[in-house]
Amino acid sequence: MKGSPGFDYNEIMREPLLPEGRTCDILGVKIAVTNLHTVIRQLTNHLEEYRGNYVCVTNVHTTVMAHDNKKYLAVQNGGIMAVPDGKPLRLVCRRKGFAMAERVAGPDLMPALLKFSEEKGYRHFFFGGTQETLAKLKENLETQFPKLQIAGTYSPPFKPLSEISKEEMQEMTDRINATNPDFVWVGLGAPKQELWMARQKGKVNAIMLGVGAAFDFHAGTMRRAPKWMQEMYLEWLYRLIKDPKHLLGRYLKTNFRFIWLNVIGK
Repeated sequence: MKGSPGFDYNEIMREPLLPEGRTCDILGVKIAVTNLHTVIRQLTNHLEEYRGNYVCVTNVHTTVMAHDNKKYLAVQNGGIMAVPDGKPLRLVCRRKGFAMAERVAGPDLMPALLKFSEEKGYRHFFFGGTQETLAKLKENLETQFPKLQIAGTYSPPFKPLSEISKEEMQEMTDRINATNPDFVWVGLGAPKQELWMARQKGKVNAIMLGVGAAFDFHAGTMRRAPKWMQEMYLEWLYRLIKDPKHLLGRYLKTNFRFIWLNVIGK
């Protein structure tokens, strides 16, 4: 699929199903020991039970942020699960004895669950990004998944959560729930998307998944790193080269601290 180098749905669905509920503590964040196949089966098998709850797609940056901020740590640990978006998280899990731990990247989870939904009839809502990005995303998804039920899309106001009133939040909730979705994909970027989902917990009548840049990858407005760079733990470098102004400070602050806290400083 466009934006997902190496994506192979059949390969994903051949992954062994792992026990649900196992976690690996990384800087206080309870990272799910899982794989894409298991996540898809777990979410769909427990769909009604999980409605109103959320999934964090967690990477190095958000793990370090959670380590430094107890409120954000509670958000990361307060949903259905926090899946390991970054390969470094998978590596740490394996170093801690979880040999079956796999990466569950947001840009891979989205198309895999959408493909699975074609035959099951699950409805999907896309929340976040610009109107232009959402329009391109919808067009691409309808081409790739002709049987997919897209319940709706919404580009929320671009302002901090602290500036969004209760009335505006209620309007968002009502707008989403009116479309009767099963899954709500949230592309607001971290930490805003996780904070928004936690605030909407028990209010949005669907499973919420915060997937960050996945909207841009699948809309075709941003390219994802080649598969070989993903496998060599270099996806961060590819993104840094593409967007140094936005990412240089983040990587200097969090990536090296992650290495220090998990490897050097041990």
